[in-house]
Amino acid sequence: MSDVLYTDGHAGRLAVHRWDPAEPQRIVVLAHGYGEHAGRYEHVADRLTADGALVVAPDHAGHGRSDGERALLEDLERVVDDLAVVGGAVLAERPGLPVAAVGHSLGGIIATRLAQRGDLPLRSLALSGPVIGGNPELLALAGMDPIPDVPIDPAVLSRDPAVGVAYAQDELVHHGPFLRPTLLAIGAAVDAIAAAAPLRDLPVLWVHGEEDELAPLVHAEPAVAGLGAASVERHVYPGARHEVLNETNRDEVIAVLVDFVRRTTT
Repeated sequence: MSDVLYTDGHAGRLAVHRWDPAEPQRIVVLAHGYGEHAGRYEHVADRLTADGALVVAPDHAGHGRSDGERALLEDLERVVDDLAVVGGAVLAERPGLPVAAVGHSLGGIIATRLAQRGDLPLRSLALSGPVIGGNPELLALAGMDPIPDVPIDPAVLSRDPAVGVAYAQDELVHHGPFLRPTLLAIGAAVDAIAAAAPLRDLPVLWVHGEEDELAPLVHAEPAVAGLGAASVERHVYPGARHEVLNETNRDEVIAVLVDFVRRTTT
């Protein structure tokens, strides 16, 4: 189990999950997706920690155990600030350890902006079902008045029905509708990613489900190519849905992630 510590974030108290190996060899900063919380990545962090990674993951403002109105993110750059502060604090404790960033879904936007901004001395970036290319159907909700009450359908997350059941029963997950400021902030962040300087020599891992309805492959593919990274390791899994780290072949996907982090931080 992770330790949950608290620090100051841009919207108040920020809950930070931390997994410490006996002898840390690298640091991984992990950004979770919209509406969820970092505790859902316990199984991923356990595998990374077993391989020598000190993993740190905040619950974003308005998510999980952190302060803020539920699922309200008015400016994703401030969320990136929080992730940078959390990662910087761990790096100050362990100076000289190599750092990798991992982001899922909305967390893929946050981790990508962290890399583009250069807030931490990252050795690599791993993206899981990133929404960096946007989702026009979802973002169009921001133009509706009122916004329809269409929360995320647990069935689109994974072919494993147990994942959807656990998600639906998780009291720390936001099960309500999208908020207009959050949708507008996502759109602005997608534009910022497209306009940023190329990542050049930073290695990127991209894992994605072929049947991802929340971060459609048709939009994600050109966005990943547009990052301008010299090296992109692409793994698109046939039949998989949005949460490839929780899919029926999750062990295979997590092994790819752990191997990538190790190779790029050694």
